[in-house]
Amino acid sequence: MATYICKVCGYVYDPENGDEASGIEAGTAWEDLPDDWVCPLCGVGKEQFEEQ
Repeated sequence: MATYICKVCGYVYDPENGDEASGIEAGTAWEDLPDDWVCPLCGVGKEQFEEQ
């Protein structure tokens, strides 16, 4: 599975880990994240991430 990096702050979303703080379970694919999900560090939307 690919990871996705925030172009603003460098946060890496790894689908294998999810985003527990935001209620996103481990194993949640990027495509399955809610449209309103934001970077847990800087608050930007998914459009500011790029696939690694």
